[in-house]
Formats: sequence, structure tokens, C-alpha cells
Amino acid sequence: MPQRRSHVAPSAAQSELATALAALRTEIDAPAEFSPEALAEAASATAPTPDLDLRDIAFATLDPAGSMDLDQAFQLERNGSGYTVRYAIADVPSFVAPGGALDLAARARGETLYAADGTIPLHPPVLSEDHASLLPDQDRPALVWTFTLDADGSATGTRLERALIRSRAKLDYASVQSDLDAGRDSPAALLPEIGRLRLEQEAQRGGASLNLPDEEVVRHDDGSYAIERRTPLPVEDWNAQLSLLTGMAAAQLMLEAKVGILRTMPQPDDAAFETFRRQTTVLGTPWTTGRYGDYLRGLDRDDPRTLPILEAASALFRGAGYVAFDGAAPAETVQAAIGAPYAHATAPLRRLVDRWSLTISLAVSRGEEIPGWVRESLPLVPDLMRASAQRSSTLNARTLDLVEAALLASHVGETFDAVVIRRNGARGTVQIEEPPVTASVALPETAAAGSTVRLSLGAVDVAKGQVSFAVV
Repeated sequence: MPQRRSHVAPSAAQSELATALAALRTEIDAPAEFSPEALAEAASATAPTPDLDLRDIAFATLDPAGSMDLDQAFQLERNGSGYTVRYAIADVPSFVAPGGALDLAARARGETLYAADGTIPLHPPVLSEDHASLLPDQDRPALVWTFTLDADGSATGTRLERALIRSRAKLDYASVQSDLDAGRDSPAALLPEIGRLRLEQEAQRGGASLNLPDEEVVRHDDGSYAIERRTPLPVEDWNAQLSLLTGMAAAQLMLEAKVGILRTMPQPDDAAFETFRRQTTVLGTPWTTGRYGDYLRGLDRDDPRTLPILEAASALFRGAGYVAFDGAAPAETVQAAIGAPYAHATAPLRRLVDRWSLTISLAVSRGEEIPGWVRESLPLVPDLMRASAQRSSTLNARTLDLVEAALLASHVGETFDAVVIRRNGARGTVQIEEPPVTASVALPETAAAGSTVRLSLGAVDVAKGQVSFAVV
């Protein structure tokens, strides 16, 4: 099971933190409430009933506990020596009228933001957590991908259809992992088998996964905030492979039609690889042979030296973006970490670009003309997504700063052990184990990445999210 640590900020700092988190929404220019017109559209939006009825198929959703914006549902079965994978995606394109108030509100947002003091959704909750969400025991329109996989997990057939489905179960990661570990029956019983095969396919493509531990800000029922550090469960990696399978299929359809939008990331250059090799040698676990993806997959996640290596590897995973094209395939089509062309096409309730990817994919699969609104607005989507990604990144980083300061508010004058996870000149980034805080400090010349230092906490400003450490 993954290691979990959760630390609650002292009550004296909670009100100051709550005020700072509220101010953060203004600081990042987070979208305000939905307009009355957008809310009215969302409340009245209905999707036409699809001609295909797949309600006899036992789909299930798998998400973090408590999620209500359920984008995907799956059904897995054996097919001879291989498998059939059905992956249903919420049919958001059927609910959102192009050019309407709801569409314009979603374009202004770009994606759902997960703030510590509440979600800032891409769509009004009446749509994203009700009418369009793949909730259990509800008839829902969906875009259903059907994949035929061989015994090695390779996709040998793909089909995309608009259908009516009915999910049977709302699963969460922790419960499913527990069921799988105990050998209990589950709708996800084949997920480990298929997920591992798809991970092997990823390795053969030269793909790589960073899988850094998550640092999540959580809000307790009493209104207090904490930081939880956790390593993703294996079932999360296996489930992600279904989404990647779908995104690669969508990318292929769009490339064949020479119109679409891809999620790309360049392959690291020789200089980046050489820098990373030197860093791994300094950190005591040198990468000497093979592909970097194989090296990262082989790291021991329980080894304290692994976190600095993963932080160093993050430099290899830069430059991701969106490329829209119409009339000719772009020069750069590959997402290097996946090792193939890839498109975001599985989270339309929470991410704007997926609505374009799904609409194009469905039209191509049916041999139909791509809607005019798609082609007209397609060049705008990369900039919309870039702006929303920047807002989300700032929100996440500033939220961590604020909560970390609140966690440390009552510890001024105390000392802490920390691991240097990255060094940049005279300063470096260090990771404190207890409480789970990352900080930037001035380092002595002898403090290399991977080494341990002793820090003294000099000052804390919760309102600004600032802490001041010095190496003892």
C-alpha cells in the first residue's frame, strides 16, 4: 500500500489560511460564478437519445472517492486469447451548444480547478455532476470506444459509437485496490492483467512515466486543512492505461483525417540526457545503459534516494503543449513520455479540449463532415488550454505554499531534517519529512542533491505563504 502522511495546520493559523486561500482566487484571476444564461443552458440541456442502446453492458466508473464528475466508464472481458475493452466517455458535445453561453463560459475556464477551499468547475455542477456525469444506475448518452486487444495487449481493432449506457457501479481506487489484493470479485478484475500488458507496450514504444509522489491539500470536515503525501496505487497506473489507449486512438483518427488537436511533448535532447546521467551518478543510482523509461520504472520507490532522482528527471518531461492542425499533419506529432501520437479525449467534463477531440473523432469514425464550428474554433483551443494550465499551475503551487506555511506556523525556532532534492547554484530545494514541506534554502557547498541537511525555521508568514529556513 502507498505511504500516506497527513498533517493538520494548528487551529491558530486556520482562519488566516482560509482568508489567504480566498484571496488566492482573485490573485490568479479565477473565473467568477457562471452567468445566469450559462446556468440556464446547463439546467435545460438535454442530449438526443442515441440510436445504439448498450445499457445491457455492465459498465463501471473508477475515480477518487467522492468524485461526482464521472467522465469515464469501462467494461473489460476476455476475447479468446485477448480482450475486449469498452471505454465510455461522457457525451459532453451533445449537451453543449456551440457558441452558446455555456460554451463561452467553458472556454473562459479551460479546465476544472481543484482549489483547497472548493472546486472551480469547467461546467455548472448540474451538468458536470448530474445530467452528463456517468453516475450509477442512470441512463446516460456516451461516446463508447470498443478496443480489441491481442494476447500481448496490442490494439488490433477500434470502434467509436454514440450510445446509451447505464453504469452499474461507482468504484474508487482504494476500495478496488483492496478488492484486487484480496482476490475479491470486482468489475475491475481484469484491469491488472490488461494494465500490465499496456505498460509493457508503453515500454516497448520507448515511453516513460515519472510517477512522482502526490502532495495533496485536503480539507477536513471541521474546515481545517492538511497536506497528504501519497504514492499512487498500482490500480491508478493500470486505469490510466485505458485513458492512454483511448487518447492514442483519437490521435490516430485525427491524423488520418488531417484535422485535429494533439497533446505533444518533445523528446529530451542529448544535453538533457547527459545532465540527467551525471545527476544519477551523483545521487548514487547511476543510469548507465538502456532507455530512460526503463531506468525510471526500475527505481525503488521506497528508497529515499529515489525522490531526488525523480525530481531531476522532471527536466526530461518539459515542453508539453497542444498542436492544432487542419489540412496537413503537424511536423511534431509524438508525446515523448507516451512514445506515440496522443490526444486528450477522455475527460470532457473537466477539460475543454476533449470536446473538440471527441467531436472530430466521432465524425471521422462515421465518415461524416467535421462540424464547421469545430474547424472555425480549432486554432483558438491551444491558447485557451495554455492559459488554463498556467492558472492551474499557479493555483496548485501557491496553495501548497500557503498550507505549508500554516503547517509550520507553530514551529518557529525548531529544527528539521531535510533531503536536498535539487540544487541550483547557491540555493536548492529541500524536502522535509515531518511535516511534509518543500522549501527553497541557501545551501553550503557540501550539500549535494540527495544529501541530508539540518534546518532551523526562522520565520513564517501564513498570509503570504512564505517560510524562512537556514541550514544549521
